[in-house]
Amino acid sequence: MSMGFGCNAAAIMSTRIIESPRERMLAILTNNFVPCNGRWPTLILLASLFMAAGVTSQFQMLATSAILMGIVLFGIVVTLSVSWALSRTALRGVPTHYTLELPPYRRPQVLKTILIASRDKSWMVLRRAVAVAAPAGIITWVLGNVIVGDASVLDHAAAFFDPFARLLGLDGFILMAFILGLPANEIVLPILLMGYLSSGAMVDVEGISGIKDIFLSHGWTWLTALNMMLFSLLHYPCGTTLINIYKETRSLKWTLVAALLPTGIAVGVTFLIAQFVRAMGWV
Repeated sequence: MSMGFGCNAAAIMSTRIIESPRERMLAILTNNFVPCNGRWPTLILLASLFMAAGVTSQFQMLATSAILMGIVLFGIVVTLSVSWALSRTALRGVPTHYTLELPPYRRPQVLKTILIASRDKSWMVLRRAVAVAAPAGIITWVLGNVIVGDASVLDHAAAFFDPFARLLGLDGFILMAFILGLPANEIVLPILLMGYLSSGAMVDVEGISGIKDIFLSHGWTWLTALNMMLFSLLHYPCGTTLINIYKETRSLKWTLVAALLPTGIAVGVTFLIAQFVRAMGWV
């Protein structure tokens, strides 16, 4: 769970230290409910733009931090709840004891570690950009520039998903952004802005206030922001994580479960919140 805050794909690989196949599968299926670094930008931006907007300026950072902490705690509660449910249904079994042997202590080589980590991380980011972000950007550009009738393919797809998305407190463009953002969670917001601006390409936005103006012009409320944060937290893992799940389990069935289970929970949670808020007349 802790490694998932950095990268869910790496956290899936770290489950190799769990000897029990049953408990390892539990860890794999619930790892996605903690926000990875690809989801933090979405959570931080929406928390500051909408959820903490009514707080005085000197307390906005504190309010944003409290909201993010609440989102993280909610993800942990979902993780423990799903683990409890699975351990009593599909993954029943006898709990085992977990033992971790620590390696011998060695004096850290600070300079060498920094240089190697910087080189490896930079190379990893470049590879991810070429292999993941670039193809997703190309697909989005094509969908946004191919015109069918009087609108782009992206607009038609968003209109198709819009009725269902409205039930979740979202809209069709948000769902399309999550679908096209499957390769990497980092590209969900850029894809969403591309769809809203109907530009087929990312354009300059004048600061955070400019982004909020775009959202407000498309009918966003605090409910839209909250449910997008929750959907981002709970929805299916990114493409890299799903590939790692398949490599670690060698099972298409469990890979599909790892994608469909969190998506079902995300849909259920956002639907219930949207219907409750609307029934109370709060939006």
